[in-house]
Parts: sequence; structure tokens; C-alpha cells
Amino acid sequence: MAEIVESGGGKGKGDGKVRAKKLSTRVDMTPMVDLGFLLITFFMLATTLSKPTSMTLTVPDKQEDKKEQETEPLKASKVLTIFLGRNDDVFLLDGIAADDDKAATELKTVRFGTELRDAIFKSQTRINSQNEKDAEGNLPFVVVIKPTEVSTYKNVVDVLDEMAITKTKRYAMVDFLTDSEKKILGDKVTPRPEDK
Repeated sequence: MAEIVESGGGKGKGDGKVRAKKLSTRVDMTPMVDLGFLLITFFMLATTLSKPTSMTLTVPDKQEDKKEQETEPLKASKVLTIFLGRNDDVFLLDGIAADDDKAATELKTVRFGTELRDAIFKSQTRINSQNEKDAEGNLPFVVVIKPTEVSTYKNVVDVLDEMAITKTKRYAMVDFLTDSEKKILGDKVTPRPEDK
């Protein structure tokens, strides 16, 4: 608690003047420290800590029978293919197959963020407006994501975030490149000594 200490007073040293008594206060901070620790302890126990967030990823159901289900092959005109390159580069083939003669000139390079998002929205709008829904009511737009040897785990997470942001329901991740894709991408996705 607070305590008042009196000091001085009486006559000065030979000058004959009477001096007033000086009062000084000393505050005991021990109860305040105790209160501080009690409050810290209370808020630590009463607060909910932030929970780690995870990304939901939809995967196909397990098939009971081991034989493959017959499905209609995807048309290249309904597919946006996203290749993940080095240094956060993203390469796009929009509605065209990699073995097409025009593929090398149609290959676009974008960056993550608004550039990639805009490209996805444009492709989604174009493909969905030109094609009808399938028998199950699914929109025709499909994205094929192809990570490469030079891309990073962060790139994969970023592109999956873009799928969630653009509300793209149908996408697939493929971990290999065809010969025609390797040919049009060239050295953009081949590892260099400094990449290792």
C-alpha cells in the first residue's frame, strides 16, 4: 500500500529560516504485480486460441470394383490447363491441346494473384457460355493443374486457393507432363543446377 514518509523540517543550517516539512510518498507495487499476473492468467485460460485452418480438398469416391469406369474423354476446348513453373510463373493453355500446332503461340504466362484469377474467370465464362451442362448438371469448365519439378509446394497451395476463390468445382491435379507439353514448355520447367 501507499506510505507517506516525512522528512526534514525545523531550522536550516544557520540561516535562521524555518523550512516546511517535505512529504514524500512511496507506493508499494507488489499488489499491482499480483493483479497483473492474475489478469494475464485469466485471459490465457479464458481465451480460445486460434485453431489451425486447413484446406478442404474433394477427392473421388473409392470404387468398389477394380475395373475402371468408362467415361467420356475431355475435350480440349473445355479445359484450362495450368502449368506451375519456377519463380511463381504460371503457364496457361486455354481451350487448346498441347499437341495442337497453335499451342506454342497460345501459351500464356501469368503470375499468381489477380492475373491468374482473371485468366480463370475469363476462361470459365467463355467455356460455360459456349457449352451446355452435362447429364448430371455439371458445368463444362474443367481445370487441369500440372505442377512441375521446378514449382514449389506453395505454388500448389496458391493454385488450389484460386480454385476455391473462383468457385471452380471441377479440377484435377496431374503430376506428369506429356511429350508435347514438355516440348512447348521447353526449358521453362526443366530443372537448372541452381534449382537443386
